[in-house]
Amino acid sequence: MDKNLKATLRYAATAPNEVQLNRMRRILKDKFEAETVEIECVRDTSVIGGFIISCGNFECDWSDLGRAKQLRDELSEVHIKHTDSDTGKIISMLKEKVGEFSLSVTDREVGEVIWVGDGIANVEGIEHAFYGEIIQFEDGTKGMAQDIRQDHIGCILFGDDRGIKQGSRAVRTYKEAGIPVGDDFVGRVIDALGNPLDGLGDIKESAFYPVENPAPGIIDRQSVCEPMETGILSIDTMFPIGRGQRELIIGDRQTGKTSIAMDTIINQKGKGVICIYVAIGQKASTVAKLIQTLKKTGAMDYTIVVSSTAADSAPLQYIAPYSGTTLGEFFMKKGRDVLIVYDDLSKHAVAYRALSLLLERSPGREAYPGDVFYLHSRLLERSSKLSPQLGGGSMTALPIIETLGGDVSAYIPTNVISITDGQIFLESDLFFEGMRPAVNVGLSVSRVGSAAQTKAMKKAAGSIRVDLAQYREMAVFTQFSADLDETTKKQLNHGDILMELLKQPLEHPLAMHEQVIILVVVGAERMDQIPVKKIREYKAKLLSFFNTEHEDICEELEKNGELTDSLKKKILDCADEFNKREGY
Repeated sequence: MDKNLKATLRYAATAPNEVQLNRMRRILKDKFEAETVEIECVRDTSVIGGFIISCGNFECDWSDLGRAKQLRDELSEVHIKHTDSDTGKIISMLKEKVGEFSLSVTDREVGEVIWVGDGIANVEGIEHAFYGEIIQFEDGTKGMAQDIRQDHIGCILFGDDRGIKQGSRAVRTYKEAGIPVGDDFVGRVIDALGNPLDGLGDIKESAFYPVENPAPGIIDRQSVCEPMETGILSIDTMFPIGRGQRELIIGDRQTGKTSIAMDTIINQKGKGVICIYVAIGQKASTVAKLIQTLKKTGAMDYTIVVSSTAADSAPLQYIAPYSGTTLGEFFMKKGRDVLIVYDDLSKHAVAYRALSLLLERSPGREAYPGDVFYLHSRLLERSSKLSPQLGGGSMTALPIIETLGGDVSAYIPTNVISITDGQIFLESDLFFEGMRPAVNVGLSVSRVGSAAQTKAMKKAAGSIRVDLAQYREMAVFTQFSADLDETTKKQLNHGDILMELLKQPLEHPLAMHEQVIILVVVGAERMDQIPVKKIREYKAKLLSFFNTEHEDICEELEKNGELTDSLKKKILDCADEFNKREGY
């Protein structure tokens, strides 16, 4: 630090006397370890009363202007629902705030904007900001320190940049970027900063969590062992998802990726799972339709929608998934189970690429910055199943990635594949053939596997994947053959029935007991005599028969989660009874 300091003192009406100036010189000498301090006094009516002293990029504010601003900031933090019945309460709280208010005279680091545009502001003069710190600009807009250089810092702005100009002042807040969290967020639609978007009034928060949090360590986790049932037969049987797992949903656009995520959310009804849907860079109309679907199915009662649409700035799209994860961590730490959907991380990477290029970071492969892998790894690693000592809560992540022409070997897809615990690959060709969900059994995988299945499901689903693999191989070899032996015909017919069973309409997830019943019946070849075209109708009637006339079997499967030999025999006897009644 320079031994001879120069400071500027701005006052409104009366200049400080020599005694006051000497006291200020002593304070500045002690703070900056200077030998001499020269103070220049400047009259400035904008400070209203008192004075502001500036030394380099540090500023101490004893003015009425600063006092008014501090009081305004404190009052703006009081979140009350403004109803007529609360008028008296509001007045008393405001009186209490004003009565308790005291001016905090702390020095603060102040900088100056040297460039602004496209949601980015470069600030000169702030030398000690930390990554992720909130920087406040003189028009009230807040930003986050994203790029720290030797001569300036780059801030991403969480608001309109039209009020910020070259030369605008920027002040450190010494606070980390965060969002409010609480139980009242359930059932609401919010933006990336936690502000309500649904017009249902303010949301009462319980705490304030930073958006960037370190992931739980190995000691703080436990193995994934409970199923997170999607209600989709093809996934729950062959690629089961567990609570605390990260399962990627990947495929070209318009192949049903969001539909799988939505069905999984709908299937959590009555299971005590909090669902969070993070929409990144989508059209507002698309998000509105999804919210309507959630309301129609009753799923909005346990769901939080974090929306950062294509109309929002790149900084808001960038921070949205971290905000959603922070909300999830609040519930996870309370011992609750959380399901979070990121739709989609391809657009998230594009938003981050835009920010990085504007911040003049070196572009790498496909113009993405070098830390784009860390972008998603630090996000997805926060999903886990916590140890019993920490409450045993879990957060299950379903990130969505959009591919181009089915290219899973592209940069962002391979990055996210290597971070997650498996992927569900949706194929365009299968989708257009009418196979919906269009799950490619060969490229899809779950690295948790049967550890995330109930004993009943594990036993019932035993050979389905092998049967489908044999069917596909045989179908390729026999497509040009005219005469086939009976065994081959029988195997092909069984495969056709399996493929038809795996087709499932939207918003109709199946309960665990229904899936087990279907698997047991088809595995015992009780459906092989039914024409493929009638399989869908047969499945609906069979499940209705079990749910209405044999509730004891359904309850036993749901309660115990086991498929004993006697229970299997009961299911098959009932299926035979049903087939006889229906004339099959």
